Amino acid sequence: MPFPKLDIELDDAYQAFLADRRLAIRERAAEAAARAGRDASDVAMLAVSKSVEPEATLLAWRAGWRAFAENRPQELARKLEFAEGTPEMAGVRFDAIGNLQKNKINQVIGRVELLHSVSSLELAEAVSKRCCARGIVQPALVEVNVLGEQSKSGFSPQEAREAAEALAALPGIRLEGLMAMAPRDDADAARRTFSGARELAGELRGRTGLALDVLSCGMSDDFTIAIEEGSTLVRLGRVAFDPAYELS
Repeated sequence: MPFPKLDIELDDAYQAFLADRRLAIRERAAEAAARAGRDASDVAMLAVSKSVEPEATLLAWRAGWRAFAENRPQELARKLEFAEGTPEMAGVRFDAIGNLQKNKINQVIGRVELLHSVSSLELAEAVSKRCCARGIVQPALVEVNVLGEQSKSGFSPQEAREAAEALAALPGIRLEGLMAMAPRDDADAARRTFSGARELAGELRGRTGLALDVLSCGMSDDFTIAIEEGSTLVRLGRVAFDPAYELS
């Protein structure tokens, strides 16, 4: 089923909200980076647009967002079609997040800047095969389930260690780093998730020789913790688009 869309009016008031909220997010991100002794410019932000119609991405673009993300191939196609037909949005970036079914791979590869959720060696091999058939190389992240949550997909840390060389050797995929999701409403678990992903990335660099310098961690509820723990890319949905979401 499609993700339910926010009930919002795409008017001047919403445009102003998007701009003000983006500035507030950037302030929180800069504060979190400073606490960790990092430069805020080292952290990129994705506006996860699954909860809004394509027209809202244009308002977000005008508010300063330049990179978006979608978790369903069909919705990704809608947003891409809209952006391609909107000259003002030339140069926009879209990433693919969320679980990717093998029968949807061809709808995603070659169309996104980064595929965030290579969650198994089997999926990686399928992506590789389809990329090779099309003569493309798809930048991607390895999804890791740091705390072993039953409700989440992804490699366990040990599985990632064991598969690292095989993943790195696959043609058609360029591994850029890791992606991790934390449990909701648990700041301590979030911190352990993000620090664990950062440490695992360091281990996998040694095993593969790859830079693996992208760490996609942090969403609306926990992006400041993620930045404190080394995230280089945060995925922001409700906090970016929903006026009812309170930014603390």
